[in-house]
Amino acid sequence: MNAETTLHPTPPRRPVVAVVVQHHAEETAMLRHVRSVLVRAPHVRLLQLGRLDERIAAHLDGLAVAGDAGTALLVAALERPGAGEVFALGVRSIEQRDAPRLEHLLALGEVLPEAWRGLASAFGWVPAPQLQGHVAPLLAASSPQRRELALVACRLHRVDPGAALDAALADPDEALRAQALRCAGALGRVDLRHRVVAAIADAAPAVACRAAWAACLLGERGRALPRLTALALDDGPQAAVALEMALLAAERGAAQEIAQSLSAAAQARPGERRALRRLIQALGLLGDPRFVPWLIERMDDPALARLAGEALSWISGADLARQDLETLTPPPLSESPSDDPEDDDVALDADDSLPWPDPQRLRRWWEREQSQLGAAEPPLFLGRRRDVASLRLALADGTQRQRALAALALCLLQPGQRLFPVAAPAWRQKRWLGVTGL
Repeated sequence: MNAETTLHPTPPRRPVVAVVVQHHAEETAMLRHVRSVLVRAPHVRLLQLGRLDERIAAHLDGLAVAGDAGTALLVAALERPGAGEVFALGVRSIEQRDAPRLEHLLALGEVLPEAWRGLASAFGWVPAPQLQGHVAPLLAASSPQRRELALVACRLHRVDPGAALDAALADPDEALRAQALRCAGALGRVDLRHRVVAAIADAAPAVACRAAWAACLLGERGRALPRLTALALDDGPQAAVALEMALLAAERGAAQEIAQSLSAAAQARPGERRALRRLIQALGLLGDPRFVPWLIERMDDPALARLAGEALSWISGADLARQDLETLTPPPLSESPSDDPEDDDVALDADDSLPWPDPQRLRRWWEREQSQLGAAEPPLFLGRRRDVASLRLALADGTQRQRALAALALCLLQPGQRLFPVAAPAWRQKRWLGVTGL
């Protein structure tokens, strides 16, 4: 039984154990934070995501069984309204159809980004039938933040918002326009393609990026790819999204030119590892096995080793952990973030959870595999030709990062297809995979 099928438990007839209910509330909020990381993790597959989702569902069920006592604890937790706390109370409010409490959360979401994220998670978590009566008023709201939230809910449930999406594409609010474009691309709205393409010229880089991203998914790359390429090479806030889509959508020659530009930028700044990291990511997306030896050489640098290992896996399909191609004694690295209160670097390690490759073992592995992989025609993804069959397989069995790439690539091969949401609750994903074959 899961959150899609669980019936609302009846209120308890005996006193609840407060410490147990408190545990349910705290764990729900904490696990939501964990989930926000794991849905993008390089080592988590649908199986592991499903286990986490079962834990979240169990704690939410415990809060529902506790009735008013559980709700009261969730309300009290809003003294510090983080995304996890808002998620937990948002789910309960939607399930109970408690309009006043949901209105309070929506008002918080309009002023606190973390509250908005928590509400978006709640709307994506609950089954679609429970959103009836909630999303339609939000789509017609005067607040752009509320309309944006409604579009997110529609996108996460793969439901077309209809005329509200058309209106949002022309809204003065930049964030709403960007979300509308993302929604149009993800839902395969080919009827809006001309409006999406027109938005590529938007003065706001975030809007232009999403417009070009969506245009590619809808089958129009002529104007989209130059804008994506420019954004990718600019290394601004949209660079990661732009680079990923540009390299997946471009023809082989154009994709190679993007990689060559990144290589030139890295050579021009030899002491800057950021430029090298972008090049490594690009080569992984390019899917050309000729670059495997170069990637193995980068593994001698501890700051680049794990990322190079991931890029090699994207090309070859090698699972470093399962195939005993990792080292269990990684080199020392500076802690990130450090314990020094004067250190301004508070970012977590971007390569956390990636295996540490063993360069020597990988060199021997490549000597055995290069005759087969080296002869394959790129682009490859996980050691296979990037076609519908291999991408469907990756979507079902890959890691979360691999699944996200596979979902994008599938839409690029079949313009107008709805983008598979790899961050949806695992049981819903399994149902969609079983029903649609995606």
